[in-house]
Amino acid sequence: MKLKENERSLLASFSSSTKAREAINALKAAGITEARLDRVGRFGSRYNDRYNNPLAGQAGTVTGLSLYSADINPLVKTDTRALLAADPSVSGLGLKDYGIAGNEGFLVTVVTEASRVNEAREILETHGGRI
Repeated sequence: MKLKENERSLLASFSSSTKAREAINALKAAGITEARLDRVGRFGSRYNDRYNNPLAGQAGTVTGLSLYSADINPLVKTDTRALLAADPSVSGLGLKDYGIAGNEGFLVTVVTEASRVNEAREILETHGGRI
């Protein structure tokens, strides 16, 4: 994407997808509509439309909860799944300074007019984003 002459972009990292979505909703309510949410991680990720909720018995995989890998076919990619499950981030052991930079796996990208950058930054920071 190439920004227009009067546009600026902001990147904010979040530790929670819920907080990131709340920030995007607040941006849109303020009239800043160019905002998107992406997952970032050391292994990359794809959009995963499966709902992984272990409390409701809906977690199909161990790695799906922490590495967003529930969409990897369990019959085809067993070696990949085994290696992902061995990652320390899955168990939570040894997570100090491990994995994603800043341990924040959600990125909100905002494009807005130069005159609204400070407003967008305040909204992102208010919702827990780190610019």
